[in-house]
Amino acid sequence: MQQSYESPPPPPGSARVLVVDDDPTVSEVVAGYLDRAGYVVDRADDGPTALTRAAAHWPDLVVLDLMLPGMDGLEVCRRMRGHGPVPVIMLTARGDEDDRILGLEVGADDYVTKPFSPRELVLRVESVLRRSRPATGARALSAAGLTLDPGARRATKHGAELALTLREFDLLAFFLRHPGRAFGREDLMHEVWGWEFGDLSTVTVHVRRLRGKVEDDPARPRLIQTVWGVGYRFEPGPGEEGE
Repeated sequence: MQQSYESPPPPPGSARVLVVDDDPTVSEVVAGYLDRAGYVVDRADDGPTALTRAAAHWPDLVVLDLMLPGMDGLEVCRRMRGHGPVPVIMLTARGDEDDRILGLEVGADDYVTKPFSPRELVLRVESVLRRSRPATGARALSAAGLTLDPGARRATKHGAELALTLREFDLLAFFLRHPGRAFGREDLMHEVWGWEFGDLSTVTVHVRRLRGKVEDDPARPRLIQTVWGVGYRFEPGPGEEGE
């Protein structure tokens, strides 16, 4: 049985961010910028300490370095996600695409490549947290056996709960709201991620992960179809609506 973690309520209007990085300079600078932006900040310099801190005070978001000693950021992310949903922004030390894709494959919601601007990181934190808040008054979405409740941020397939990350949930919700329409990866990045520009492999990886959770046969996707030369289209099936 999964253990449920709850953190003490932070001051009004703030959120708790766990910063995990073994470089004390990076950790101190990031924590300082987040603190000045009004966040409650916890820090850890290795994986086991990060898990212990998270267990004591469950964070609203984790800024997680990929290259940690002993237990790397990928394993930390997997273990945290095993206990409960939490948005993760991964820090990668290199511009290597393989590193970025690995982070996205384990469910990171965003990534920032070192060296980075602390101000940019704070903006990314704000963006991810804003999108992670439950939507008030939003209508439930339903098609092809899938049901999404935006208020509860809960998704099911034929009644069975789907373990979706923040971005996967938003991506599926967007598809359900626009059935039968083809969108390019640039469109999806703008509409779902809120980015005007970025690495389009982010979209590709999230579509692949989402197919693995909603398709009966991810190798032959029926719902999220590839439109060659364009991008992707959600096809709920004959006579089915997206809302």
